[in-house]
Amino acid sequence: MSYLLNLHALAALLGMALVLMATRRWPGNKRILVLLFNLCFLYLFSRKLFLFSIAYTLVNYAGYVWLCHAAKGRRLLFGTAIALNVAAVVSLRLFDMDVFEGTWFDAIYLFGLIYTVLKVIDAYYFAYYVGKQGKAPLLDFVNYLLFIPTFTSGPILKFRDFMADAKKPYTVSAADFEAGIKRIILGLFKKVVLVAGMTVVFKHVAGLELHVYHSVFLMIWFYALIYFDFSGYSDIAIGFGRLMGYTIPENFKRPFLSPTLTQYWRNWHATLGDWFRDHIFMIFSRSFTSRGAAAVLSIVVMVLIGLWHGFSWLYLLWGVYHGTLMALESLLQLSIVNRKKVSAFYFYGRCVVTQVLVTIGIVVYSGNTDVALRIYKGLLNF
Repeated sequence: MSYLLNLHALAALLGMALVLMATRRWPGNKRILVLLFNLCFLYLFSRKLFLFSIAYTLVNYAGYVWLCHAAKGRRLLFGTAIALNVAAVVSLRLFDMDVFEGTWFDAIYLFGLIYTVLKVIDAYYFAYYVGKQGKAPLLDFVNYLLFIPTFTSGPILKFRDFMADAKKPYTVSAADFEAGIKRIILGLFKKVVLVAGMTVVFKHVAGLELHVYHSVFLMIWFYALIYFDFSGYSDIAIGFGRLMGYTIPENFKRPFLSPTLTQYWRNWHATLGDWFRDHIFMIFSRSFTSRGAAAVLSIVVMVLIGLWHGFSWLYLLWGVYHGTLMALESLLQLSIVNRKKVSAFYFYGRCVVTQVLVTIGIVVYSGNTDVALRIYKGLLNF
């Protein structure tokens, strides 16, 4: 997320943490001051995004409260709320792709909606399954959706966890502050030093006439680049979240030691994989319990993850590719490898195979169809 690399934004976030530490004796400091900070930050960043986010949040809070208290028609209301939110994302993506045109459209709306809609849907799930006991105050609902450290690039917060954190007083110790600062520095090193330098190398090599060794290098290089980029942002978000008194979930859990693709997607961008598994796979798998149904659901989930990243045939094929491999793992009962029950050679061998399969499709993350196709064509140029 670009604004977290801005010195003014970093100073504002650090200043907010210091204000919270200075006002720790005020019981409501975390909830109220973080709300004011979130709103002021968005207002200064973009007036359009600020107004859009406020309107979007208030409309969904009304739907969320309605669902919490609804005695009848809960399933219809639940489904309608989710469908409308998905439709909003789809519509904005189509406007962004110039499929539709409208004078009101601005790409900044999509910037603030991609991750927010996942949190909104999680809140609706909570309201649907918990009912009126799950109702949260407007103040905490706004903070949940607009929490600046995770606003546009995650990690994706779970509604119940954020609300539990909101009830706790601000108790960041000196050790917590030190750990948060170290995590932020690590993230900045990844983003500012490693990613910046590696991007220059990637663009230089990608601009050459590609042969098979160039393409293989670019795939591996881009895999490392995208890891440092994603994990670097997560480090910054987790660090600032800790300084503000909120626990942000880990997004990367040693993904390179994943012996299967199923386990890989629990470790790489873990909160995204968890979200789709919790809200789609687990819900439908209750009705379709066969191994074949699980395999089909794996394909559906990965296609949806691909399309969530972007509406293009390349992302669609990426989803089909990963989904098909995970479906085969399910059908062949190879989805889980218990490290304690297999030999080290078998475990690490499976890890290598998994990383090779991931590397084959990783350049899709570049978001540039021409670059991705050039790299794949280079594999055929011996």
